[in-house]
Amino acid sequence: MRWLILAVIYIIVDLYAFQALRVFSKNVWVASFYFLISIIVIANLFYQFNQPNPNDGFGGGRGYAIGIFLAFFVAKIVLALVLLGEDFLRLPFAGFQKLFGSSESFSIPSRRKFISTVALGLAAIPFAGLLYGMVKGRYNFRVLRYTLYFDDLPESFDGYTISQISDVHSGSFDNKEKIQYGVDLLKEQESDLVVFTGDLVNNKASEMENWKDVFSQVNARDGVYSILGNHDYGDYTQWESPEAKKHNLQRLKDTHAEMGWNLMLNEHRLIERNGEKIALVGVENWGIGGFKKAGDLQKAGNGLSSKDFKVLLSHDPSHWEEEVKKDEKHYHITLSGHTHGMQFGIEIPGWLKWSPVQYRYKHWAGIYEEAGRYINVNRGFGFLAYPGRIGIWPEISVIELKKGPKPA
Repeated sequence: MRWLILAVIYIIVDLYAFQALRVFSKNVWVASFYFLISIIVIANLFYQFNQPNPNDGFGGGRGYAIGIFLAFFVAKIVLALVLLGEDFLRLPFAGFQKLFGSSESFSIPSRRKFISTVALGLAAIPFAGLLYGMVKGRYNFRVLRYTLYFDDLPESFDGYTISQISDVHSGSFDNKEKIQYGVDLLKEQESDLVVFTGDLVNNKASEMENWKDVFSQVNARDGVYSILGNHDYGDYTQWESPEAKKHNLQRLKDTHAEMGWNLMLNEHRLIERNGEKIALVGVENWGIGGFKKAGDLQKAGNGLSSKDFKVLLSHDPSHWEEEVKKDEKHYHITLSGHTHGMQFGIEIPGWLKWSPVQYRYKHWAGIYEEAGRYINVNRGFGFLAYPGRIGIWPEISVIELKKGPKPA
């Protein structure tokens, strides 16, 4: 039924958007070419989602089918909206002419070529943007650096650095050279600690088979630590049996160990320097809005006090908003991911920071601070569904801890 609804909506938008081309040419070959492309785009989408897919994910043909469909569909929506605005002016004008003008018949004025030209120009922007995001944007890795100040940071950890990646979604990858570049960029930071904050795969542990050799290269003096995200539990695909789903999760946990990553499942580890310690705490996924709540903050922090300096790994930033920032143990820094920044938005440092995902998540990208407690929401290393990124680039976060008050 949902495919039928999508097809109906697509046809309506397609027919309406076509009116912009008709202003320039009524040639039957132009019309035939337009609708042939439309049929190919929607047919390819249906075809890809009806082909066997060993990982039930969005990699390969499925991902490209989604991306190409979005490029054409969003462009046609823009066209349709501009033409709809024109019609809101044309119809009242026709009515006015009928009632008060010399015309005895109801006649709608023809479309203006200028309006159709503007519509096509505006539609070209998201079309080109979505294609660019697929070709270049998805592997446009950026290193974002933050310095955070704490009065109670142990002296031995002044200048301590943490590199964070999140949301790998390995089942979406198809270019080993680009992923190797991203991992090399992570290694170049030479941070004291590397952490991964969930969603290693889209659905199945097998997605990592072709990428373990790349991600196992990640290392740091104090180790690599990781947690699970909502996609890691295999909740978004069909399984032959509950046992198969359970086996998949165990296989994914084993994959972390095989890569040399220390997977944290509602637990904490102490990192020591010169007799002083900070606590690294890792919880399983906890999120609002129907997402799995496997995270147990009390269990993970058992034995720690409010005086201990703590860094928390929690995949979903809603956990910080709902529980963590209110916890009496005072978690100094929480490192999250999950939102991907929706893989689409506009960021101009110091001027503008916008993405549609901000209407769903209060904390969706970058550093936020409340009452001396911080959260960093990593924009993600990979991508999901739409195989690209526009304006919200794949990210490696590097956080430096400094002792003392924040400079004015």
